[in-house]
Amino acid sequence: MRDDDYESTFGASMLEHEDAEPRNLTDNPTMGELISQRFSRRGLLKGALAVSAISATVGTLALETAAEAQAQGAKSAFAFKEVEVGVDADHHVAEGYEAQVLLRWGDPLTADAPAFDPAKQSAEAQSKQFGYNNDFVGYVPMMGAADPSAHGLLFVNHEYTNPHLMFPGVVEMKDGKPVLKNATPERFAIEAMAHGATVAEIRKTGSQWALVKDSKYNRRITVATEMQLSGPVAGNERVQTKADASGRKVLGTLNNCSGALTPWGTFVSGEENFHGYFSGKLPEGHREEANYKRLAVPSSPYAWGRFEERFDLAKEPNEANRFGWVIEVDPFDPNSVPKKRTALGRFKHEGADMIVARDGRVVAYLGDDERFDYVYKFVTAGRFDPNNRAANLDLLDAGTLYVAKFAADGTHEWLPLVFGQGPLTAANGFQSQADVLIEARRAGDLLGATKMDRPEDITPNPVTGRVYVMLTNNTSRKDEQVDAANPRAKNAFGHIIEIAEADGDHTATRGRWEILLKCGDPSVAAVGASFSTDTTKNGWFGMPDNAVVDSAGRLWVATDGNGIDVTGRTDGLWAVDTEGGARRTSKLFYRVPHGAEMCGPCFTPDDTTAFVAVQHPGDDGPDWPEFGRRSYYEDLSTRWPDFKPDMPVRPSVVAITRKGGGKIGV
Repeated sequence: MRDDDYESTFGASMLEHEDAEPRNLTDNPTMGELISQRFSRRGLLKGALAVSAISATVGTLALETAAEAQAQGAKSAFAFKEVEVGVDADHHVAEGYEAQVLLRWGDPLTADAPAFDPAKQSAEAQSKQFGYNNDFVGYVPMMGAADPSAHGLLFVNHEYTNPHLMFPGVVEMKDGKPVLKNATPERFAIEAMAHGATVAEIRKTGSQWALVKDSKYNRRITVATEMQLSGPVAGNERVQTKADASGRKVLGTLNNCSGALTPWGTFVSGEENFHGYFSGKLPEGHREEANYKRLAVPSSPYAWGRFEERFDLAKEPNEANRFGWVIEVDPFDPNSVPKKRTALGRFKHEGADMIVARDGRVVAYLGDDERFDYVYKFVTAGRFDPNNRAANLDLLDAGTLYVAKFAADGTHEWLPLVFGQGPLTAANGFQSQADVLIEARRAGDLLGATKMDRPEDITPNPVTGRVYVMLTNNTSRKDEQVDAANPRAKNAFGHIIEIAEADGDHTATRGRWEILLKCGDPSVAAVGASFSTDTTKNGWFGMPDNAVVDSAGRLWVATDGNGIDVTGRTDGLWAVDTEGGARRTSKLFYRVPHGAEMCGPCFTPDDTTAFVAVQHPGDDGPDWPEFGRRSYYEDLSTRWPDFKPDMPVRPSVVAITRKGGGKIGV
């Protein structure tokens, strides 16, 4: 949700996208138009996934032929009894599993951190406590751990804040509707410290996980943490400010959404909706006017420029160029300075899932989470050295960023965003590679990239070599962009694209694509969903967002946007078959409480624990007829996870294990 006047209205989910106006006004073809050309109506209703056609192109990928799929039958790779869909105050996991709340907003992380007291919050306390609205979750085994899947470091993003759920007394009633009061300097400071990320050492004893409270690794990263700009943009005049004439030192990170674990054991985190933190007007005729307009800078939801000068464009016109990057954090060095890796481009990053290509180069897949924006990938110039961690630490500073163009014949092409090539020249306003990366969206526009339906997580499967693109939704798709092959005039439920790079080489600049799933209720013909006929009423979902592939190569999908008025179910984690006769079968494994979003699924190396992030529980959105109100601190639809009258709802990370032990989902 993007609210143009947050301080005078009641924003349900800060800086989400469901009502966003598209910022990409180019004539580049949309994925909807291409799907319409690619498939017939009959093919769509049957799923229309020609695995054998992909197999003929990619060669070395272990893709099944149609005969192999038929021989395997419709046996699912997932053997759990699925959860019943619904909406209530608690979370629910599949029978035979345990869901343990591991870390909650406000939990002390360091030895000197105070216990969480919702009535006595402070910025100092929050800077030492687990932050708000946990999104991406990543796990890396502790170096030298006896059991790598029972002792490790957890990295968690804290995307944004919901003040109406965090603080008592900030909502008042006007004309029978709740209205959020203007922020105070004290409230701003607390919310600012609740952003960023957390590094936490955790250990499992028996079946229970716990924070190692005295760990030297426990760390908060906030908007005040010193960071370094690295790569081609570092030092450029467009990122220089009064406070940082070098253009290399930035304070903090904002709106961190998804992320990834690198092959060398660091974490990357995507800065997504940074536009909502800026206010003020650029000086007349300033060179960043068109650049900022393309990214909707400024927007008003937070408008931190009222409290901190650097977020006021009139006073610091270049500050916004210092956000919208992928940051990298070394969890094993608590004194390390996080780096903003500018070679990966600047846009509204979701994540940066990585895979090591066969020649040793590292490939990161990147989504720009906006309607009608693009899918990217980055290929490092250097090669990963598994025997020398230190040699890998700056691999992300040099390489080639590509943007995707999907063709109607089922092929795709990766177009390089390289200064001096094609239209990326001085004639179009680019003076250097730094300019191309700062304005990656405009570069994609000029290259003719395919406009997508909100690309979020893009997850490579290291077992099969295929890549899965989560496209959450796009209700702004127009009627004229749809035909019988794509019957949804407004893509309310999203879809998932499957990519197979040429010859199974992730550095390739060409390949093939297919639709794995069109999401939504298969029982409603007009929706045109393409789940298998074996998918039950509990198994279908809408709005795919985050995804993870476990060590067995199985796909798990988390959602954002299901609710009473949309699908009649909460968001959750679904297991999706991608192989054999069960392909496109989906099963619900875990669902979140009322008003929450499902985020950041990840697994321990042996698949015996799944970590998930429950974001903004109780954030109920529009007035529900069933409740006659919206949810806010004094009048909550749930008090998950504590269920105590003196405690608010608390976004939390949950650890899911199998009762009696064993791998999840088998």
